[in-house]
Amino acid sequence: MSESIKRRTRVPVSVWALGFVSLFTDMGSEMVHSLLPVLLAGTLGASALTIGLIEGAAESLVLITKVFSGYISDAFGKRKPLVLLGYGLAAAVKPLFPLAASVDTIVAARLIDRFGKGVRGAPRDALIADVTPQEVRGAAFGLRQSMDSIGAVVGPLLVVGLMALFLGNIDTVLWFAVLPGVVAVALIVFFVREPERAERRARLPISRAGLASLGRPFWMVVVVGGLLSLARFSEAFLILRGSQLGLSNTYVPLVLVIMSVVYTASAWPVGALSDRWSRRSLFAAGMIVLVLADGVLAFASGSLGVFIGAGLWGLHLGMTQGLLAAMIADTTPVAWRGTGFGVFSLISGVALLIASVAAGALWDLHGSQTTFFTGAIFALLAVCALPLLKAGVGSGK
Repeated sequence: MSESIKRRTRVPVSVWALGFVSLFTDMGSEMVHSLLPVLLAGTLGASALTIGLIEGAAESLVLITKVFSGYISDAFGKRKPLVLLGYGLAAAVKPLFPLAASVDTIVAARLIDRFGKGVRGAPRDALIADVTPQEVRGAAFGLRQSMDSIGAVVGPLLVVGLMALFLGNIDTVLWFAVLPGVVAVALIVFFVREPERAERRARLPISRAGLASLGRPFWMVVVVGGLLSLARFSEAFLILRGSQLGLSNTYVPLVLVIMSVVYTASAWPVGALSDRWSRRSLFAAGMIVLVLADGVLAFASGSLGVFIGAGLWGLHLGMTQGLLAAMIADTTPVAWRGTGFGVFSLISGVALLIASVAAGALWDLHGSQTTFFTGAIFALLAVCALPLLKAGVGSGK
């Protein structure tokens, strides 16, 4: 396809709608997430290991659930109902956070919220791939990631303002996280469309032979993504690092704000750039940025170091997350696309659970520096694994 035709190709309306859905949902989720470590460690007295277990279990549940929702969306040829269900669960569970009086309630609410994310994740990504022309696929995934991270900027900023307004009353502030989810559900109902699928498959590759049929290029992307998950433990530890170095409960959400601002600014441009350049090379650069982020956070002696480290962490997210999604779309057979996204998420979920639990244990036993140094080592391993990707995989050209 000529460059002039590529320039005329536009990201579809449904992708923009899903971008705004992600924006509002993440706004509410990050309002909760930016206060949750403080609530658990302060008010409820949870240890860093407990927080690591909660975050690891919650985020791995997201990724493990995706394999089944992706499978179902392929089997029935419909993705929007699962997307709506997943976002609806996230909206419905938000009131449990301000009502919680124990760690058990927080755990239940967090797991239900993340289960909803898992239900919607693979069908949503497969739907984006279904409706988007290949020549703007990187841009489409980058756009959704950027809009998601706009919500991650606005949410913690709202928390900072509301915490100041309500004199640090966490429960009151958490009630404001309910409304964005309602808006997101309405956007799905009225603005998201999916193409008609001519073929329905009752038998899908959830078997040894079937999974093998996804192909070696797909599985090599899975290996690299799994190593990234081992390197990228929960962002809750960035908040804990800020709190450890003196940031108050009112201002510690700024750690996530800075991370998300950089994520927002980088994800869409990097995704669009990957449609013309090598996704693999851009991904490698993103992993080097993660190594730098870990180093800065390990050696930080005050809030400035934490903010710089958070900014680098956000840059690495912008340079890797959308690219991984695009590489999965590039290497997965169309009929099994939802399953492919789900399988990728399952492997990443197990790795993320291990990483978050290990990060909490290392933090408690050996301190925060050891936690970030270990993350840097696994980031370098992910870079070393990139030659496993076959020539041409991860290229947007």
